[in-house]
Amino acid sequence: MARIALDAMGGDFAPRAAVAGAVQALAELEPTHTIQLVGQPDVIERELAVLLDGELAALAHVRPRLDVVEAPDVVEMSDKPSAVLRTKPNSSMMVGLRLQPEGRSDGFVSAGSTGAQMVGSVMILKLHDGLKRPAIPTVFPTARHAVVVLDSGANVDCSPEELVQFARLGAVYAEDVLGRPNPAVGLLNIGEEPEKGNAVVKETYQLLQHAGVNFRGNVEGRDILRGRNDHGDIDVTVCDGFTGNVLLKFYEAVAPFMVGLLRSAGVSAEQLERALEPLDYSTHGGAPLLGVRGVSIICHGKSSPRAIKNALRMAVQAVESKMNDHIGRRLSASAEDAA
Repeated sequence: MARIALDAMGGDFAPRAAVAGAVQALAELEPTHTIQLVGQPDVIERELAVLLDGELAALAHVRPRLDVVEAPDVVEMSDKPSAVLRTKPNSSMMVGLRLQPEGRSDGFVSAGSTGAQMVGSVMILKLHDGLKRPAIPTVFPTARHAVVVLDSGANVDCSPEELVQFARLGAVYAEDVLGRPNPAVGLLNIGEEPEKGNAVVKETYQLLQHAGVNFRGNVEGRDILRGRNDHGDIDVTVCDGFTGNVLLKFYEAVAPFMVGLLRSAGVSAEQLERALEPLDYSTHGGAPLLGVRGVSIICHGKSSPRAIKNALRMAVQAVESKMNDHIGRRLSASAEDAA
């Protein structure tokens, strides 16, 4: 049984997208799972009434598995992330995160401010021992199988030691969420040779060779689309958050560009939608903030009900796989080996 708290007030299309996504998720999840809609009760109840009496009337049977948790304030995109915990402790985001250490919830999902969610998650859930920073993984479609890329924006500048920690976090994610035994890890670089790249990447390469992960050397940008480098398949690609976020935004732009290009060539919309579905971020819904002592799923600000639904499913999977405990064990073992 998993209890997942959802920030009902977060995101460009809140509360409608959040509430609709929660209803749709419960219709697909096992009946033992519940969702806590965190936010302003009158707003949430009004949205539930409209949806369950209208377009989602066929799913009204899931209503008993939806709980409403009061949180009067809302984190705005203009709010300074580092100050939200102090200035808006009763916001839907902060109240939702606190449910985990209070023992009332097992995971949290939000399409609100990424910066505020990161700060709140680190301060409220805390980091695993020995971890310097959390990381955001993104699942990228490739010609072979999906590849986890991290960090995708949490940390603009990273040290070699932090990139090695990201490799360990990504390996656990690939194993627990993607089902990859002994996942292969690559380091994003401008060439495959160990001597290529800047000083940070070159030192990271040397450290990864002795980091206890299945390291397969450097990965170039083109290798991500292939899903492999010259040493074999790749499951995890490690980079700093600046590079990862540039790569992510480029990927997000590929689908609309291809749609316009192929439509002008006469390809039907239905064919395009099927072919480019792997590039749609809503397929995965969100990304867990890896490294915190809990489950915190970060969603795109423009998340649709489908994206929210899939993010909630991801949160349940993270809880059921005990991914957080697995990360703790991996980091602990690595610290013991280093000692």
